[in-house]
Amino acid sequence: PAGSMAPSAPLLPLPLLLLLGRPLLGAPGQGAGTWSRFARLPYPQDQLFLHDTFPDGFLWGAGSAAYQTEGGWRQGGKGASVWDTFAHRPATPPGSAPPGPAGGDVASDSYNNLFRDTEGLRRLGVSHYRFSLAWARLLPNGTAPLNPAGLAHYRRLLGRLRELGVEPVVTLYHWDLPQGLQDAFGGWASPVLPQLFRDYAELCFRHFGGQVRYWLTMDNPYVVAWHGYGTGRLPPGVRGGPRLGYRAAHHLLQAHAKVWHLYNDHFRPTQRGKVSIALSSHWIKPQHMTEKNIKECQKSLDFVLGWFAKPIFIDGDYPESMRSNLSSLLPEFSEVEKKYIKGTADFFALSFGATLSFQLLDSHMKFQQLESISLRQLLYWISSEYNNPQIFIVENSWFVSGSTKRDDAKYIYYLKKFIMETLKAIRYDGVNVFGYTVWSLLDGFEWHRGYSIRRGLFYVDFESHDKKLMPKSSVLFYQKLIEKNGFPPLPENQPIEGIFPCGFAWGIVDNYIQVDTTPAQFLDSNVYVWDVHQTKKLIKVDGIFTSKRKRHCVDFAAIRLQISLLQEMHVTHFHFSLKWSLILPLGNLSLINHTLVHYYQCFASELLRVNITPVVALWQPMAENQELPVSLAKYGAWENPETVQAFVQYAKFCFTSLGDHVKFWITMNEPSVKNLTYTAGHNLLKAHAKAWHLYDKEFRRSQKGKISIALQADWVEPACPFSRNDQEVADRILEFDIGWLAEPIFGNGDYPQMMRAWLHRRNSVDLYNFHLPYFSEDEKKLIQGSFDFFALSHYTSTLVGWEKEDALKYDHYLEVQMINDITWLHSPNRAAVVPWGLRKLLKWVKSKYGNVPIYVTANGIDDDQNMVHDKLRVYYIQNYINEALKAYTLDNVNLQGYFVYSFNDKTAPKYGLYSYVANQYEPKPSMKHYREIIDDNGFPGPETPELLCPEEIASCPECHFFRTRKSLLAFISFIFVAFIVTIFFITYYSKRVERRYK
Repeated sequence: PAGSMAPSAPLLPLPLLLLLGRPLLGAPGQGAGTWSRFARLPYPQDQLFLHDTFPDGFLWGAGSAAYQTEGGWRQGGKGASVWDTFAHRPATPPGSAPPGPAGGDVASDSYNNLFRDTEGLRRLGVSHYRFSLAWARLLPNGTAPLNPAGLAHYRRLLGRLRELGVEPVVTLYHWDLPQGLQDAFGGWASPVLPQLFRDYAELCFRHFGGQVRYWLTMDNPYVVAWHGYGTGRLPPGVRGGPRLGYRAAHHLLQAHAKVWHLYNDHFRPTQRGKVSIALSSHWIKPQHMTEKNIKECQKSLDFVLGWFAKPIFIDGDYPESMRSNLSSLLPEFSEVEKKYIKGTADFFALSFGATLSFQLLDSHMKFQQLESISLRQLLYWISSEYNNPQIFIVENSWFVSGSTKRDDAKYIYYLKKFIMETLKAIRYDGVNVFGYTVWSLLDGFEWHRGYSIRRGLFYVDFESHDKKLMPKSSVLFYQKLIEKNGFPPLPENQPIEGIFPCGFAWGIVDNYIQVDTTPAQFLDSNVYVWDVHQTKKLIKVDGIFTSKRKRHCVDFAAIRLQISLLQEMHVTHFHFSLKWSLILPLGNLSLINHTLVHYYQCFASELLRVNITPVVALWQPMAENQELPVSLAKYGAWENPETVQAFVQYAKFCFTSLGDHVKFWITMNEPSVKNLTYTAGHNLLKAHAKAWHLYDKEFRRSQKGKISIALQADWVEPACPFSRNDQEVADRILEFDIGWLAEPIFGNGDYPQMMRAWLHRRNSVDLYNFHLPYFSEDEKKLIQGSFDFFALSHYTSTLVGWEKEDALKYDHYLEVQMINDITWLHSPNRAAVVPWGLRKLLKWVKSKYGNVPIYVTANGIDDDQNMVHDKLRVYYIQNYINEALKAYTLDNVNLQGYFVYSFNDKTAPKYGLYSYVANQYEPKPSMKHYREIIDDNGFPGPETPELLCPEEIASCPECHFFRTRKSLLAFISFIFVAFIVTIFFITYYSKRVERRYK
């Protein structure tokens, strides 16, 4: 799925301007350069999906924590932890969510289902499994005596992992401090705890160290110290304020250092393992790229990650920003303690995810800057700030709703994003990451969120007795990713070389051309004198007129300008819509805007004169009155059957008035199904069909044109490619969005059967009253086949699923959840750039409606005033056209034309290939790039055979007179030449006679 969901690779080389794969040389304070570095990376190349694999030997794993999954809180002699006590409180502290009625008492019941969990690991194919030891299960009171049942449990787990060849990554302490230590000493607020923690760690090293190569002393000390002893949001719920929070952190650092030295001095020589501490962090970006804001971002990371990382990885002391801001609150280390703490980690263990990194981040620690979920930039910052350590991502993922069952699409796409960013950090930024751990293996108790969210790869029904693990879609995603060791390049993701056929239509779209019927000065019959002495202006002379001359098309200056811009683009076709509401203001022939009709005639004839084919739509819905004449809009618009006949009358007038100039007609352009009632759509289809038959019977023979309808057709992809339910949703949306209007015309003359069946079910079950009308047999025959080609507008693609995850993006009527792939490129207006969606759409049209000629009559993306976003349009045009070429070349789609949307920013702001500023049109780089593709007729390569196309003759109606009277013209030319020769001889001999007489 990773490959199939990625945008096409760019055809242009990827010019990564900065560090690519080169080792970083970091130092304290150098992380501050991260923000400016990433602001300078080339756009959009740096944001494209990277098709590559991870280094050989990269570690792939999953994780869990004892309190979240084990359950069995009173089984096997286990003692109570602070989380047990906290979860059983009748009331929760202010600002915290109740953890749930049972807390982690049973949770996923992993204590009684060890084989079940390890089978999940076997199915995934992971190289390692991170889990935590429950301190209170091994030492029920936090100190001796040892609990044999707890010891046996973890030995069984380690033995099973050894059988599977899965490397254990063991956390000694994951927040579940024995309640006995909290009661006796005040927990981590006491200086006694570091030594007690060392004693516990020694026990673990002695009993399990022979089977464990990777140890983590503790998980996320920030949360334990700040929210356990400062805010009281989490266990043990002590609201001691900042001073106690910083003291607890001080003791946690001392405890970690003691355990590291214990292992280093007594166990490393024989066990040959590594020890670190799991640190969690958010990422932050400046509100504005100013030096002050960047310093605030640096401070934010210092106060959360640097609080623990700098003492361990740099110099044994807290960040300078903390010491200068918290002088009286922050405890101090002695010089001896600094040396003792410094360097007490064999690798950098990083946790990054929604709960730990963001939801538990105090707002004042953002320092008025903006949170961001960029794992890649965080990895680069760590490498820059802490001397390029080896980084092991020991926890990473996002979450889905607690009601989401097995199709966890949102989870997949966050996972895909984070793994992709890790890959880029390795390949592009030179960051030394050697392992990745998904959190978590299975659904469990999610701390302060209780069971309201899920983070597991495997689904657990917490209400069931047996607590079976059921694989979610994310299991299949992660499993395949591990098999491939990343996202290797796939043939379908690579651009191809080749060209389009002769006569391929290269076009540009303008919804409505700029109409300016202001008469030229040459049509003014008045006489003027120039007052050169006083006003310096022209003064009209009353009563004196010159003879009027006939109006000509060249008198319209606006037409000349637009034609010249189109010529500059080298397009062969220009697509625009007529304004029904202006041509026939009353909706009938009683009032005709002849000036506007003449303007359209002139525009079309001038296009033909320069060999550009006009592609003209009779009607395109716009916001105001749907672009219908007011009289029709006022009385029901398309809901009113009389609008059908009015449209046919209007179409006949247009065919009569413009048909000599227009050979490529669109009846309706992009009728919006989102805004159509079923009755309106019914009438619209009949109007189209009648207009088509009118042209076919009365105008086709003489005008020799073609006519069809243009439908908006964005692609819809199942969010979980492995899910049958999601596939059914995608099929349903395609039928409602495209098939609704396409099936009657290009299919069987009636609406899609899937659509009728769905509406019947909805109406009967949920008491909706959405009636889809029926066509008579004659109407079916009228509508079926009323096309000459399939025209479609395509802009983006959408992911859909059936699991309800986000109420704001859920369509209850169609039972569909809209999902966003956050690895996709997005425009300033958040339109997704998904080139492969066009190819899939074209293949779908062919599979549904046969080998019909297809024109992509609109395809484009928005930008903003920053010209950097036109680079996105360059990428968009390049890759969408290349996907169209794949459809033509590889899939044998009968593709005959492609049109970019849009012509200019004046008529379609943010979408134009020409900008419009200060009454001036300026070509954007994307226009020039499109022109190059047109000139090459695609993407020819060294081995592309040359295509010799016959020269096309301009379709010029004014030239028809001369082409059909060639004999007459030849005779007139002969007479003219004979006349000139006769005059020459008469003149010549007359002069000779005169000289003779002289």
